[in-house]
Amino acid sequence: MALRFEILGRFNRARAAQLTLPHFVCQTPLFMPVGTQGTIKGLATSQLEEIGCQIILGNTYHLALRPTSELIDELGGLHKFMNWPRALLTDSGGFQMVSLLHLADITEKGVTFQSPVDGKPMLLTPEESIQIQNRIGADIIMALDDVVKTTITGPRIEEAMYRTLRWIDRCIAAHSRPHEQNLFGIVQGGLDPVLRDICVRGLVDRNLPGYAIGGLAGGESKDSFWRVVAQCTAALPEDKPRYVMGVGYPLDIVVCSALGADMYDCVYPTRTARFGTALVPEGVLKLKHKAMADDTRPIDPTCACMVCKNYSRAYIHCLVTKDAMGSQLLSYHNLYYMMKLSRDLHTSIVEERFPEFVCTFLLKMFPEGNVPEWVCNAMEVAGIDISSCCAPFSSSQDLES
Repeated sequence: MALRFEILGRFNRARAAQLTLPHFVCQTPLFMPVGTQGTIKGLATSQLEEIGCQIILGNTYHLALRPTSELIDELGGLHKFMNWPRALLTDSGGFQMVSLLHLADITEKGVTFQSPVDGKPMLLTPEESIQIQNRIGADIIMALDDVVKTTITGPRIEEAMYRTLRWIDRCIAAHSRPHEQNLFGIVQGGLDPVLRDICVRGLVDRNLPGYAIGGLAGGESKDSFWRVVAQCTAALPEDKPRYVMGVGYPLDIVVCSALGADMYDCVYPTRTARFGTALVPEGVLKLKHKAMADDTRPIDPTCACMVCKNYSRAYIHCLVTKDAMGSQLLSYHNLYYMMKLSRDLHTSIVEERFPEFVCTFLLKMFPEGNVPEWVCNAMEVAGIDISSCCAPFSSSQDLES
């Protein structure tokens, strides 16, 4: 095991911890930007260090295609290849192969997919996924799991969960660098609490360095989403990191942190930046709108990032979707926002003022007190009283943040 996880503070289920990895000592809760091919689009690694990024996520599938894991290995691993001194996490490659390509088929052997190069069928097995990730050299590597959308029902969910448990043993057996890289298992089971419980217990029995909650953020209701997170975090070990995969909305991260999760990743902050949208305490600011054309204020007057210090909304309005500089500036700001949110979550828990932080966050996002019902329900389970920032709600307010 190549990590150390030390809890520094807690409030009920929420916890702030120090996660020591081979390349960096991280503070949790933390958000990981997605660097598909060893890069966050438009930003240099020095800029990512500048804004406090602790871990970057790399996509095994894309890196294996180009430049290939063999070349990355020959050149000293992904850290050296992309000039990133801090921590890296790689996914298993299976999700991209299922989501991006046609004719994907999952059997006991692995994921068979259509090659994007010549169209021929190719097979990704748990063993090959781990071997590719061993060559890439990330601090945290993910097991190959059987991914099923949460909107699917029926026997396929149970089949995928049990296959995920069988595949974890093959991943463990194939892992050749356990003292340098940490293999995380992924909890599956759809929205079925019985199946989720079986999967959690099965993975915990393997005594892995950390655990991810997978199969969410795929179209399920927010009420179902938080209940699965709450169930899994309550059952996973106290002394191991808990990673909710694919979660990137600030509101979701605050809720999941209150429920005891530690790590998150998503393309949302950078993808939304490329479409001209900035993250602000009130929610989002759409820089493409005509109202921005003569607005001389910064994106967020309370933000201390380089973009907010030096550029106006009007300037960025001229650039968004037209010039690469526009998406670069907004990506910088949005990731700065996510890193600051992570730091604020950590600090508020350590300083024993987490409930106050949550209420302040919600009041900025919902100044009229119309906090969604699912958030109120989740906070009740987390033991956080947000009645002071909540007005009576209706089901129509249960909207995406």
